Amino acid sequence: MTHLASPRRVFTRSAALQDRLHDLVPGGAHTYARGPDQYPEFMTPILERGAGANVWDVDGNRYVEYGIGLRSVTLGHGYPPVVDAVTRAIAEGVNFSRPTVLEVAAAEDFLDLVPGADMVKFAKNGSDATTAAIRLARAVTGREDVVVCDQPFFSVDDWFIGTTPMNSGVPDAVAERTHRFRYNDLVDLDAALTGCAAACVILEAATALHEPAPGFLEGVRALCDRHRALLVFDEMITGFRWSHHGAQGLYGVTPDLSCWGKAMGNGFPIAALAGRRELMELGGLRTDRDRVFLLSTTHGPESCGLAAFRAVAHAYATEDPIGRMESVGSALAAAVTGAAEELGVGEFLQVAGRPSCLIFVTRGPDGAPSQEFRTLFLQELLVRGVLGQSFVVSAAHTDTDLDETVDAVRGALLVYRRALESGSVTGLLHGRPVAPALRARAAPRRVRRRGGCDAEVVAQPAQ
Repeated sequence: MTHLASPRRVFTRSAALQDRLHDLVPGGAHTYARGPDQYPEFMTPILERGAGANVWDVDGNRYVEYGIGLRSVTLGHGYPPVVDAVTRAIAEGVNFSRPTVLEVAAAEDFLDLVPGADMVKFAKNGSDATTAAIRLARAVTGREDVVVCDQPFFSVDDWFIGTTPMNSGVPDAVAERTHRFRYNDLVDLDAALTGCAAACVILEAATALHEPAPGFLEGVRALCDRHRALLVFDEMITGFRWSHHGAQGLYGVTPDLSCWGKAMGNGFPIAALAGRRELMELGGLRTDRDRVFLLSTTHGPESCGLAAFRAVAHAYATEDPIGRMESVGSALAAAVTGAAEELGVGEFLQVAGRPSCLIFVTRGPDGAPSQEFRTLFLQELLVRGVLGQSFVVSAAHTDTDLDETVDAVRGALLVYRRALESGSVTGLLHGRPVAPALRARAAPRRVRRRGGCDAEVVAQPAQ
């Protein structure tokens, strides 16, 4: 096992497996956000196992991990109560031809948590839940247009992907039905709603960087009512990270529908669509209206996901994981900010966001955000044993994890400062910068086909 502070890391097996992944899986990862183009070139560890907030790659390197599972693992890898609950459940079968008692219990647990929802339907991933919300809103209102906030991501489905740069294969007629509006801008939202016949407005009530301005969410609610559009909250991140009641519970604004996922299962795949009874019943058997195909998949309410969710719900009811994340995140932000200021780079490397959902902002010598400098920072963190595209913490991060992270940050910032002083990352960055996950072309991180990797791949701190 390689110690966290080791100045030399070998990535030989990871490099070979990453090459193999490119042969087998488009993009080299099943999720674009996990792709090698999101990390420094030649430093894309292939992970083998995890425990708490630590992970190990196939070469034996250990890392303190942040943003665990794309923010889905809030209780830590291998959290015993979740593992035990899932183990007990799957030992008695996973998927059946009829509903199970777990579906009843999980639905009751969920609705106890979400103040404004009367019914819930479980799914496997967040995109299925958001797309079901859009379909239901269109059926309820008889309208086709959707107004979506200018936030990063809502769904893999055409109604949203058509609005991104990676829109190849999406019919123009579909993309044209989705309209954007600016967060915290009620005038812009009103204009969007006035300019089309909208079935719904969908947004994250808050993000890592943006809290709702006073009266904003209330104003969104009022505009939806005025324009007869449904209000949909995407609670994928805010649920179980801002509050176990979600953003709607924290800010006191009730949507018509809400979509949940990520931390619901502490990494196990489970998501949910929840909402008012009179809306949700349109997907059921107690309506005389045309039925809406909400969520109906072979995989969705398996015992493993439901058991995981129930264990997560119990943990949030009996412990204080959100309080722990807020405390750990506040301490980390203060320590990193202090180190950056001490080393004279405080205006170039900044930590921002809610303590439970921190990001880092990297700026070049001109003060503008820089992908090159971001990649350099990621590179120097990786070689010092910190893995993460952010500083999004979990309740499993220990004081020792934080100490090791801050030590790694100090070392990385010394290299960062040298790059700032020279005005360039040249000679310090090993490979090409990271690139946006959703982009039209593989360039600037296009991967050329090559044979297996037999050479030793070694990473060391920049000299």
